[in-house]
Amino acid sequence: MSTSTSPQWTGYGAAWIIVFVWSFWLIVSRIAEDSGLTIYDLAALRYGLACVVALPLCIYYRAWEGMSLYQIAVLSFILGPIYILSVFSGFLFAPAAHGGIFMNGILPLVGIVIGFLLYRAVPGRRQLVGGVLILVSAVVLAWDGSASLVAGAWKGDLLFVIGAVFFSFYMILSERWKPRPMQIIFCGTVVNAAIYLPVWVLFLPSGMADAPAGPFWLQAIYQGFVPNLIGLLFVAHASRTIGNGNTAVILAAVPAGGAVLGAILLGETLGWISITALALLTLGLLIATQRRKPVIPPSVV
Repeated sequence: MSTSTSPQWTGYGAAWIIVFVWSFWLIVSRIAEDSGLTIYDLAALRYGLACVVALPLCIYYRAWEGMSLYQIAVLSFILGPIYILSVFSGFLFAPAAHGGIFMNGILPLVGIVIGFLLYRAVPGRRQLVGGVLILVSAVVLAWDGSASLVAGAWKGDLLFVIGAVFFSFYMILSERWKPRPMQIIFCGTVVNAAIYLPVWVLFLPSGMADAPAGPFWLQAIYQGFVPNLIGLLFVAHASRTIGNGNTAVILAAVPAGGAVLGAILLGETLGWISITALALLTLGLLIATQRRKPVIPPSVV
């Protein structure tokens, strides 16, 4: 497959924009309980509102052309309800800050494991050293100041890890298949809206009727449009341009971004252990980031 012709700086820029988008998503998700919406409502907003914008564009550009049924099915499944409900369910058990740590913080390690198992892609020494530092800092951030951990928080952390596995596959396939932006939107929104929304309307509990207007619209606008449209496109561009490995490493900065925004917007404080762990995470990012190398051998089609 041909390498993306976009300058590498656009890929790095896209990845760092997503760091901010997802860091702010942690803040929005922390206050989602105040909206009165269920996790099924949040998923419905994610697919339904994005589909309102995406459907006319996908029809006009015939977004399904150039993709096999297999590619459509796989990409839609990876971005589908199992992925997003696992993530939203994680917040029912674990503190919201764990979402950034156990999804984004371990993305480089998950990507290394998947790349090795599927494609025998052997990570370099820099990636391994950086990955270990990122993992250590993520664990420290998760446990710092948690003498009274939420009971069952490990269940939420496990659900976040499941989300990280799904998203790692998405980044790998974005690098391998190089789907066009409209193809990503078609699979991530239109197909999943067609599958999920009828199930939600007929069978799943909802709190939309009683949700306060302010919190509802915050969740609707951010959950409905920002991560599922802007987020997916930017991640795909970064993966195509600078590679899945570098993209995953940069996205591992989300825990630090969430902590900083939490301190600014929610008045949360950071202890010296957390500050040290964030510095360690940053060091891991700097070590693990390297020039783009193909994750998929050129001979693989």
